[in-house]
Amino acid sequence: MTSIQTLDDAERRVLARWAIACAERVLPLFDGDAGAMADIRDAVARTRDYSAGHSTAAAEIGKRMIAVKAAGAATTAAGAAAARSVAQASAVAHMGAHALGAAAYAVKAVSLAHPGDREAVEAEIGWQLAELTDDERSILQTLPPLGADSAGPLSIGLLSRGILGTAIREIQAQIGVDDRYHALLVDDNLGLKWQK
Repeated sequence: MTSIQTLDDAERRVLARWAIACAERVLPLFDGDAGAMADIRDAVARTRDYSAGHSTAAAEIGKRMIAVKAAGAATTAAGAAAARSVAQASAVAHMGAHALGAAAYAVKAVSLAHPGDREAVEAEIGWQLAELTDDERSILQTLPPLGADSAGPLSIGLLSRGILGTAIREIQAQIGVDDRYHALLVDDNLGLKWQK
């Protein structure tokens, strides 16, 4: 059975645009060597191509770990988080929920570049929310709240902790995921299931 966090290919292509926009915003924080920077820029270009329909999910899934490895070349924590944002965006071809991971890692990069500056973090989340198109927002609303589903990146794990979890919870709260999910939980008690 396919996870509800996967979404269909058309939905993943739509979300890839927002995910890579979030990642590109913090890309100047990446401070790795020239080879790692080339890998990161290639992942950005491939994600944009996937979003535009010029690449297949299978092709992108096969290359999604390249940006993860490039993150290891970062010399600062903010740079590593920026690279991981790109990696999450490139993984949207695999599972749509990675779009929220891209946004969360972008927020983490900002928080590490501006320690203790809550306004910088809030401004980044505000920019991400303002950047969402109506279609992207609608698709994100179909994803379960962080921690409510165990089959994908929104399960209890790395993305649910610390600033990553805080950012995803804030984004989901602002777009109304929690309200929608709680309404479906009530219906679930009547025998209905969570579905998009």
